[in-house]
Amino acid sequence: MNVGAHRTAPSANVVADGWLRRYPATAGVRRRLLVLPHAGGSAGFFHSWGTAFDSGTELLVARYPGRQDRLGDPCITAMDELADRVTEAILPFHDVPLSLFGHSMGASLAYEVALRLEHRHGRGPAALHVSSRRPPHRLTPRTLHEQGDEALIEEVRRLGGTDESVLRDPDLREIILPAIRGDFTIVGTYGPRPADPVGCPVYAYIGDEDPGTSVEDMSAWSDVAPGGFRLDVLPGGHFYLVEQHEPLLRSVLARLHPADDGPRLPRP
Repeated sequence: MNVGAHRTAPSANVVADGWLRRYPATAGVRRRLLVLPHAGGSAGFFHSWGTAFDSGTELLVARYPGRQDRLGDPCITAMDELADRVTEAILPFHDVPLSLFGHSMGASLAYEVALRLEHRHGRGPAALHVSSRRPPHRLTPRTLHEQGDEALIEEVRRLGGTDESVLRDPDLREIILPAIRGDFTIVGTYGPRPADPVGCPVYAYIGDEDPGTSVEDMSAWSDVAPGGFRLDVLPGGHFYLVEQHEPLLRSVLARLHPADDGPRLPRP
């Protein structure tokens, strides 16, 4: 099945004071999915997702400051500040069931946004999708962001997902390094935190050869998921979602529709 066949390509636009890239639904919005990129990532990484869902689903992708056409905006270096800003940006779009998907750092961010929507605004997301990241209570502080540029670049290489030609080009490296260092500061200083539960189902995804996160780590997301938990293990490393694009999106798509009725899955 070609998941990209569900809809024709929408015209993306930027909304919420630049914080979100929006791929409008083509037949009336029935549900929304907010995607939160990884450390060093950008909304452009998920551009192909704009055509992946049915005509009633609107896709929103977070645009972090300090990269691409937000290059002049100061980078954010604290998870709480980033979560506050993203939550504020998404509130006007929570008039229909809203699901969250976060990859790597974005998974921690999605969890924090889910808690804010539920506890501060009285309406949590329909579902939380987390990818390639330990849950908050299993994280450990890291100091990579305090090291030199070469150490940061080596970690980006180890995880994959970034064009090697960009990492080798001194001029391009100079442009992307502030955002990478800012994001790794967030990653290194976030957690461990209490396993505060979310009120929605949690779906976890992991590549079976991820060098930094294990299947056991991802299974521990069940500790914050009294509303139900499922784990999908797919072939690949930290950026399995590139090679496993269609299987991943097929799973996410299937789980968006039941969210309209607010299901509660049984615990395993």
